[in-house]
Amino acid sequence: MNYCSECGTKLVMKEKEHEGAHSYCMHCQAYRFPVFYTAVSMIVRNPDHTKILLIQQYGSPHNILVAGYVDKKEQLEEAVIREVKEEIGLSVTELSYNKSEYFPKANTLICNFICTAESEDLRGVSDWEVDKAQWFSEEEILRVVKPNSLAKRFLEAYLHTKKNTDSVS
Repeated sequence: MNYCSECGTKLVMKEKEHEGAHSYCMHCQAYRFPVFYTAVSMIVRNPDHTKILLIQQYGSPHNILVAGYVDKKEQLEEAVIREVKEEIGLSVTELSYNKSEYFPKANTLICNFICTAESEDLRGVSDWEVDKAQWFSEEEILRVVKPNSLAKRFLEAYLHTKKNTDSVS
């Protein structure tokens, strides 16, 4: 961040007590912290946790996770529930956090969650936001998800954690 988001003045680095050096606007006399968007992505499981939902959208042939931006004043968990309902037409019955990753191309922090859909019924899938939605087994999911993508990294983290949890049980 080089310029003040309020007035456009070039920022300088200034020590902030107990926090180190941060960007500071001499004109506004205020510290300026990085500004970025926040989004959620979801590993949507079927009710018995044997399949994961992937979608294709906006004319792309790649399989990805359901995702969307977080609205102002919305909790991350609320965004997960809303996005699954809007894009897939299903309600969420379980919800837990997986991991996050900053996506520089869109200046977005993406927070990934694991959720369980109320059913496998895909008749309510949005026809304006989703081109295709399909359930895949955990065995095939990493072969069919978009290569070298955030979706693949989120799925790998989920499957790694699940494998370790299952081996402890």
